[in-house]
Amino acid sequence: MPSPLPLAVPSYALPEGPGFAHIKHTFALPLAGITILAVEDSRFASEALRLLCQRSGARLRRVDTLAAARRHLAVYRPDVVLIDLGLPDGNGVDLIRELVKNKQGQSVVLAISGDPDGWSSAVRAGAAGFIEKPLESLSKFQQVILGHLTGTPHVRLAQYGDEQEKRHIQPDKQALQDDLIHAADLIESGGGADDRYVVDFVRGLARSSHDLTLEGAAMQARSSSQGLAGLGQALSQRINCASDPFAKPATTRRSADSNPCG
Repeated sequence: MPSPLPLAVPSYALPEGPGFAHIKHTFALPLAGITILAVEDSRFASEALRLLCQRSGARLRRVDTLAAARRHLAVYRPDVVLIDLGLPDGNGVDLIRELVKNKQGQSVVLAISGDPDGWSSAVRAGAAGFIEKPLESLSKFQQVILGHLTGTPHVRLAQYGDEQEKRHIQPDKQALQDDLIHAADLIESGGGADDRYVVDFVRGLARSSHDLTLEGAAMQARSSSQGLAGLGQALSQRINCASDPFAKPATTRRSADSNPCG
């Protein structure tokens, strides 16, 4: 019986650079050999990062607080640290500033946020770059990571072609549901968490799930306690919709005055 034909694996021509010496220049997974630490409190965003890393060959570790990140970085030295700016125990900018000041293992430090205005404070703190949520495009994610590791801002992955440019990951909707429930619990408990943190958490979640109505409710909640109550109601509606197998998903893009279940 003849031996099976070898698989045709695409190759990637990557620029050379001192930060990329430990990675082969021709392989099927562009981020093979790279370790990424994500400091991210959203399960939905973390699931997106997991899929992006899995399909790129990178190893992903995840923590959800500044305290956990500091403990992790006292032991491990990842190649890249992705730091969300809004975290339960503080601002990610503080961790960025610490890592840059201490030159923590020469890791590449990047900020991520659902608030596009966050790039300014992140860059001033010393972040090498800023990634705006939603985290969806596989090729853009790979290009950003490789660009900062190699020092080449616009890395072109040879033979990926137009199909790769169109590829987007789709995180598990259960992770979104978990985040919605968590945010609703924080609002309902009252005083258990900083209101600004909860509002910004929901706003980032809304942007990641393309929910314009929920994003609008989060913006209104920034200015009044009534807005916060309205945000709690919006979250409850989405949680109830997701538990109804006949309801349309709450994560599809919709106009600001549409029914969250329709």
